[in-house]
Amino acid sequence: MTDPTLRRADELLSELVELVETARTLPMSSSCVLPRERVLDLLDELRETLPPEVEQARRLVARRDGLIEGAEAAAAQTRERAAAEAEALVAEAGGRARELIHEAEIRAHDIVEAGRAEHGQLVSATGVYQAAAEAAEARRAEANRYDADLRAEAEQYAQKARSAAERYAAKLTNDAEDYAETTLAELASTLQRAATTAEQGRAALAQRRAADAMTAAAEPAPERVRQANSK
Repeated sequence: MTDPTLRRADELLSELVELVETARTLPMSSSCVLPRERVLDLLDELRETLPPEVEQARRLVARRDGLIEGAEAAAAQTRERAAAEAEALVAEAGGRARELIHEAEIRAHDIVEAGRAEHGQLVSATGVYQAAAEAAEARRAEANRYDADLRAEAEQYAQKARSAAERYAAKLTNDAEDYAETTLAELASTLQRAATTAEQGRAALAQRRAADAMTAAAEPAPERVRQANSK
């Protein structure tokens, strides 16, 4: 902030303080009456004299909140997608298992029927039926194993998908927080430099005022000059 800008800001603050101090007090109250238009004009002009770092700080804070909300939304979408994929795998495994069981039952029925048709040519129909039953049981056991394997695979995939989604969500959140922390640190440094510059400007203005006051005090008053001349 330049010296003229700093001087103008100080003048605006002084005028605002003077308006408040000299405002008319309401009877039986600590409130006072202020000229609205004049106060608003002073505040608008004071806002225009403020450094641009203040507005930049507002934008950075708003951007940080947006990044965090975006990370949370992306994590939620990833978890929902992983859950949907896992459910689809489980449904597909169940459908395939039912198909295998149905095929096994059909095959067993065909074997039994073939055994009955060949009953007259076979020595013992019991052996054929037993063989068909064993074949059907073997197919049924195979279908059950396949169903169990598919379900286990689907559960493992769902677990991996959920873990990946949680890791991705945590990474997005950490990245957003790291970015916000870095940005806010840079902003704090900028504001600190601006505050230091403003304080230096105020100190310089105070020194200039003190020097002007000392110069005015050192100059002889008109009355003292007249008395000195009369002597």
